[in-house]
Amino acid sequence: MKTAQDDRCHHKVRNERDLWDETMRVGSRTSTQLAQTTLLRSVSRSFYLSIRFLPAQLREPIALAYLLARATDSVADTPGISVPVRIETLKMLSDGIQGKASRDVVVDLIASFVPLQENTSERQLLESLPDCLGWLSQMEQADRNDIRGVLEKITHGQMLDLQRFDNPQEIRALGTAADLDEYTYLVAGCVGEFWTRLCFRHVQNFARLSEDEMLALGKRYGMTLQLINVLRDAGSDLRAGRCYFPEYELNAAHLATSQILSEPERFQPIYRKWLEKAKAGLESAMQYSRAIENRRVRAATVLPALIGARTLALLDEAGAGALHRTVKVSRREVRAMIWSLAITFASRKSIDAIWKRAK
Repeated sequence: MKTAQDDRCHHKVRNERDLWDETMRVGSRTSTQLAQTTLLRSVSRSFYLSIRFLPAQLREPIALAYLLARATDSVADTPGISVPVRIETLKMLSDGIQGKASRDVVVDLIASFVPLQENTSERQLLESLPDCLGWLSQMEQADRNDIRGVLEKITHGQMLDLQRFDNPQEIRALGTAADLDEYTYLVAGCVGEFWTRLCFRHVQNFARLSEDEMLALGKRYGMTLQLINVLRDAGSDLRAGRCYFPEYELNAAHLATSQILSEPERFQPIYRKWLEKAKAGLESAMQYSRAIENRRVRAATVLPALIGARTLALLDEAGAGALHRTVKVSRREVRAMIWSLAITFASRKSIDAIWKRAK
């Protein structure tokens, strides 16, 4: 005999499944939302896949912050324009985001950067800046303030990067571990804090832990993801004149930056030290994700950690060869992670199982 409790359980499962079905739909309700979705998907497929899990009230401010951050990154990385001009343009773009410069001034300034974008999606992103700035002006004040706060830190980190590595013909290293920590915080750790503040504001009963505890974990989560990027891109960064590994550690190993690519085995102790630090940081990422009560937000939050864990495993396997080839998690593996999260409603048991397989 079916009891009232059975009915309640059935309705709970059905309602939760309905929410997930709605989350996984690609369709957008307005042409503006469709354009934003298309742009986001073209700029970063992995981030787009992650953000689709989020409730709408979180999806919009996070998507906008991401698009603005990618736009500033495109300006910072534009070839064919001198570093001083890129820095000045970043400052002006930052002023536009902060509401200190008019949209027209920003658009005119960015116009010279648009035709220099080799990637079509990056070119479309810069062309969409007026719409993004207009979108920002229509955000709720609290969300707008948080977006401006996180973008101020990100652009500061991008400008520091340009100042530190202003000559691609010369491989320069960061001075200390503190410099690397500062870099990973400015371009990603602050994003973990931003994500946390938005979730506590928009998601009822967001987490089992306090806001202060989640802010600390979120900060470390973001810094760890950027450190994984540093480890994954170490070879290409060195070829572009950038070494994010501390100079004092290289000096202690009697290793010059110019020797790293030709003598990768000598570099391995330093590289592996930071690889182990990234692995430890992902434990904080999992602690953060497990603490989230809302399953849709938990799924969106944990996916980068799962991809990060798999990336570290591949870097581990590659050893010294990681500096000379591209190491990347396959789309097939990412899709399998997303499918597992979806069919299990991102239960804590399921994310732990995916986590173990990824490592």
